[in-house]
Amino acid sequence: MEHCIRISSLEGIDEAAARFLAEIGDRRIVAFYAPMGAGKTTFTTAVCRALGVREDAVSSPTFSIVNEYRTATGESVFHFDFYRIEKIEEALDIGFYDYIDSGALCLMEWPENIEDILPEETLKVRISVAPDGTRTLSWED
Repeated sequence: MEHCIRISSLEGIDEAAARFLAEIGDRRIVAFYAPMGAGKTTFTTAVCRALGVREDAVSSPTFSIVNEYRTATGESVFHFDFYRIEKIEEALDIGFYDYIDSGALCLMEWPENIEDILPEETLKVRISVAPDGTRTLSWED
């Protein structure tokens, strides 16, 4: 089944994040595929906000590769940014499989750089940007 969520402006991002969480159900490994500037970090922030993570706690882990956040119920959320990864070994060195196998929600930016080690059950979400600035999230399950 194909899923599609359109976000016409930042005012609608929180509603889109809540809908996204409802539609993905118990999926725990999510990879966001999108060009630079498409809003991967902005959408991840909205998803975390919907889970009760303090908004000021969420930032792009471009240099640290992974950030851990706590939801309102105390659950971990792992936010990865693989933009600077040049070799698969770099992801393995941070304990990638430990995070993925933890059962926590794992949200990944730039998964293209570690495609070879993504688990089969990874939910692959595309974010596209229309000329008018509308973002569309799409995935199949």
